[in-house]
Order: sequence, then structure tokens, then C-alpha cells
Amino acid sequence: MEITGQLYKMRTEYANPVKYFLPVGKDEVYANELLGKELTLEFTGIINCIKCGTKTAKSFNQGYCYNCFKTAPENDASVINPELSKSQFGIARDLDWAEKHDLINHYVYLSFTSNIKVGVTRHTQIPTRWIDQGASAAIKLAQTPNRHIAGIIESFLKKHIGDKTNWRNMLKNIVEPGINFIVEKKRMIALLHPELQKYAEPNNELTEISYPGDFSPSKVASVTFDKQKTITGKLMRIKGQYLIFENNEVLNIRKHAGYNVMFKVL
Repeated sequence: MEITGQLYKMRTEYANPVKYFLPVGKDEVYANELLGKELTLEFTGIINCIKCGTKTAKSFNQGYCYNCFKTAPENDASVINPELSKSQFGIARDLDWAEKHDLINHYVYLSFTSNIKVGVTRHTQIPTRWIDQGASAAIKLAQTPNRHIAGIIESFLKKHIGDKTNWRNMLKNIVEPGINFIVEKKRMIALLHPELQKYAEPNNELTEISYPGDFSPSKVASVTFDKQKTITGKLMRIKGQYLIFENNEVLNIRKHAGYNVMFKVL
């Protein structure tokens, strides 16, 4: 197989294990079937913005040109810090976009990646968000009518629990035993102000996620097309948005969205 085109973040389907689909231009490769095979991804030197298509010398925030990075609603500060969302007041880079992405139900959740952490996502992004961050398990903590309130809850809980993932430990599959998600959820809800406790999610269903391949790298060496034109290796595992190779090298596909590559299966 040999195809050339622009990379986009991998599409996923929740299954046991997760099904991964790698977009390369207009083609889409079922990545699970690539496990155990030698792959080569050769960067053509061309990067196109995933928003406007403009050729750009540098990618910003996982696939955007500088102009879209500064102006597109997908790159608003509230994407990273949801408590900063002001769309509920009619203030946003793009109100039509905000109505579809900010002014809808959001979940505050607990997930386990390299540690137990708190996060926020739109209701339409479950369980995609958890898969993209490489979580092995997750539980809904609160449901809110917009992004801002979810962000307020998350911002407060960050004082008591982490909100970051150690991506190297996540890829090494380092597990912290003995975590009781329901106990942790109850503890977090009890810390909230009564006005925020009313958003607590009654459903205590735990979503467990397994990933294709059983390889855990002993160390992690991140590779990027910004430093080398060609990346080659035997694919051993897929987790989060990473391809993990036998030589312990890992490639973050989402980071390279917009990069044009020649993709080969040897």
C-alpha cells in the first residue's frame, strides 16, 4: 500500500479494542490491521491549514495556519480553559460556532490516563475525548448546560485533583492500582458549592477502554516531521492519538494534522 495526502487526527470507534482509522488525504486506512507491519511515513515538505487549506510554513495548535490560530473559534482560549467561555453572554469569536459547541450540554469527568484527572468535554465527544487522551477508564462527574459552568467546576476541582496527563507514562501503560472512581467522584462532588452540586451526574457507569496492541515501550522517544523527513518502524500499538513503534519511537498523529505525507506499508 502506498498513498499520499494530508494527515488528520485519527478517527475512532469505541470497541474492544478501540478501532482506529488513519486519514491520509481522501483515503482512510484501518490502522488496527497495520499492527505488526513495517510502516513508512515520509513528509513531503508541505503543510496545509486544516481550517482554510492555506499552505503554511509552520503548524500552530495541531494543524492551523497562524491566521486561523488567532481567529478561528476552534482556537479560542475557552477551548483550553472552558471557564473563560463567554458565549452565554453572546460573546465569542463566532456565535454560530459557539451555539453548536459551547451552548450545549457538557460533561465534567474523571479519567485515568497516567493518573486520575478531571476534564471537560462536550456531550457529543464522549467517549471520543477519553480515547484521544489515552484514558483507560472514565466516569461522568457532572452535566452542565454550557461550557462555562463546566469550566467553573473543573477550575475549582483542579485545586484538589490533577488535570494534566503525563503522556510518556500514559504510553508506557503505567497504572496506579486501587482507584475507586465512584469514591473519587463522590469526594469531588462533596467539595463543590451547593449551587454547583446540582449539576452532579447521577449515572455512575464506568467506561473502560482498551487499545489495539499489547506492547508497552520501556522508554518513549517522540519523533516529529519537524526534525526528520522520514519515520519508519514496525507498528506495535495505538493509544490516544499515538502510533507506537517497536523501537520505542512514538508519533503523535494529531500534532501533525495538516502535514502532507507519503504513507507506505512495507
